[in-house]
Amino acid sequence: MAATSRDARAPVARRVMLYSHDTFGLGHLRRSRAIAQGLAAAAPDLAALILTGSPIAGRFDFADRVDHVRLPGVVKLPDGDYASHNLGLPLDETVRLRAAIIRAADQAFGPDLLIVDKEAWGFRNELAETLEAASRRGARIVLGVRDVLDEPAALAAEWARKGHAEAIERYFDEIWVYGLPQICRPLEGLGLSERVRARIRYTGYLRRDAPEWPPEVGVTAPDEPFVLVMTGGGGDGEMLVDWALSAYEADPTLRPHAVIVYGPFLAPDLRAAFDRRAAALGGRVTAISFDPRVERLQGEAQGIVAMGGYNTFCEILSRDKPAVIVPRVRPRKEQLIRAQAAARLGLARMLVPDAEGRRDPAVMAAAIRGLADQPRPSAAAPAGMLDGLDAIIRLAIPQTGAASGAAAPRGAATDRAAGPAPAPAPDLAPDRADVAACDQAPAAPPAAPHAAAPPAAARRAAGGG
Repeated sequence: MAATSRDARAPVARRVMLYSHDTFGLGHLRRSRAIAQGLAAAAPDLAALILTGSPIAGRFDFADRVDHVRLPGVVKLPDGDYASHNLGLPLDETVRLRAAIIRAADQAFGPDLLIVDKEAWGFRNELAETLEAASRRGARIVLGVRDVLDEPAALAAEWARKGHAEAIERYFDEIWVYGLPQICRPLEGLGLSERVRARIRYTGYLRRDAPEWPPEVGVTAPDEPFVLVMTGGGGDGEMLVDWALSAYEADPTLRPHAVIVYGPFLAPDLRAAFDRRAAALGGRVTAISFDPRVERLQGEAQGIVAMGGYNTFCEILSRDKPAVIVPRVRPRKEQLIRAQAAARLGLARMLVPDAEGRRDPAVMAAAIRGLADQPRPSAAAPAGMLDGLDAIIRLAIPQTGAASGAAAPRGAATDRAAGPAPAPAPDLAPDRADVAACDQAPAAPPAAPHAAAPPAAARRAAGGG
């Protein structure tokens, strides 16, 4: 039988596993997916496996040599606690099941590089045994965090409660911040040691290139100019959708057309009510639940009105679209901090309710109209703003292997751990204790690159802790 294109693929010599706990929304999965697919595209001998708790992971496309394992879902309750999503098991039993799946995947897949998204110990410490096993194996372990986590006081309390600093000191070789210090230095004020701070790398934001899908795939954009209103996952998107619809309801002359994407997690009763309101607007508003290929709509939109999540912000920058960001302010200040920084740098406009929490439809209508004349983000973007994937590829893949397309044979993890560290990505600024955090971060040029730290296993073997 003739070999197919898949049969003829290069043997897999590098393996990367990405952990994404995904208890809410789409952000962690989409970020992990973008990184996995960027790495696989850069190295024909690399395979990436994503561990995710997202209930809709199967609705996304995954590139060749990228796949996912779905962990049993958990959901955050209104009181801030968590529960099993579908299984109906006690939470502790669900966590034990998730931890066992993670351990089995790590043992069977045997990644050379483990990238943990945000939660150093994993959800409810479910990564603890896997971190120990991966470290003993000589795997390189990286903590990846978005550009903004939360306001400093709340974040410090959370990290102390969860013991993240202990996990980082014990197991992690580097911390990659998927942003720029001009926007935020998210790890300031957390009491990290000088040794840990020296391992922090700012990569820049993750560019999101839109694939070339056939015209019949995905949602078809309107034939007329339109603005795109996006809530991200939609679980907390009620305020934005209501405000946008109110603007069109209050002003019958408001143009252009609006396409509202609710997000897959918007409550069904809210979606039904919003559908009725949109249908009554005489064809000026189109509303859809979810499109996993929303990049096409982003590319064709005149401008974007959106919440301030990390992935949405990356997409706004990547499409270079004038944008109005309407950030969530509870339970975290993450989106507000990001939107304030973006507005300060001239990358986007920020819109929030007034001091009494009122959302004036006329204010939203003016912001929608203003998108036509608002500068694009590229007019104000700092150097390297969208170099995140390129930087991650340089950090993750040893330069000798990336140049030749070859890699050390499987089973050589111990030798790799003791050998030279991968070449650092250029223009990555180290975190500095003497620089203020998010709300006052100066727009200083990045410092000279630092060499990547040796793997934690090698440091421990040498007595370095």
